[in-house]
Amino acid sequence: MLKKIREKRDQLNKSERKVADTILLNPSVVTQLSIAALAKSAGVSEPTVNRFCRSFLSKGFPDFKIQLAKSLVSGSLFVTRSVEKNDSAEQYTDKIFTSTIATLDAARKQVDVEAIATVVDHLVQAKQIAFFGLGASGSVARDAQHKFFRFNLPVVAYDDVLMQRMVAAASHTGDVIVIISYTGRTKDLVEIAQLANSTGATVVGITLENSPLAKVCPVVLSVPHVENTDIYMPMISRLTQLTLLDVLATGVTLKRGEGFHQHLDKIKQSLQSTRYAIEEK
Repeated sequence: MLKKIREKRDQLNKSERKVADTILLNPSVVTQLSIAALAKSAGVSEPTVNRFCRSFLSKGFPDFKIQLAKSLVSGSLFVTRSVEKNDSAEQYTDKIFTSTIATLDAARKQVDVEAIATVVDHLVQAKQIAFFGLGASGSVARDAQHKFFRFNLPVVAYDDVLMQRMVAAASHTGDVIVIISYTGRTKDLVEIAQLANSTGATVVGITLENSPLAKVCPVVLSVPHVENTDIYMPMISRLTQLTLLDVLATGVTLKRGEGFHQHLDKIKQSLQSTRYAIEEK
């Protein structure tokens, strides 16, 4: 059901898209809501919710909730929806690769290229850049630091809440703070974004559209809803974040122009003496 909603989202009218986004943001909560509560949360009428449900071959909202609940408990709990507990090594290996490829392709079609260009412009003009993330997104923040330090800018990454708060409080106009959170529902990160906003720094959120974090970040690069990390291990969501950061790093490189290539080449050349030469066959 969630896959169907993601695939059909862009074909829906504006009101029905609001229902889709509300469901995708927190599907497990939606299974506990009444039709009135869902309509209020999405900011639409109850008939709109019913019309949305029927467009997914449901008899009505109660039937839709049953189908939604079933989709949430498919697969192996706390691992991933893609596999079953009795899958062989061959089966779960193929399923993970196949689902990852399919999801990244779906994300490619949904990504907002105008938002990409906006974030790249902010990164190119930044005096310094800080990447924040917690949990699985913390490792993504560290990977971003590994990529962006090459651009001859002060770049740091933190996965500790107290350090994030202090860095946010000490930031200034011209600094860019990129907050990475798949769900966008971590209270500490929302508060840190608000703190950084008050200092004049540019705050970029890489998170789900309309999440609490997205609502307090002046610049948002939305990630598609690809898995429920409240139930399953973060897998594809993390890879989507990493891919978006590769896109941003590429954009910054191109924006800097060919004159910057000499600097990047110098970094590459510094590693030559640390490696064995390639043997010719």
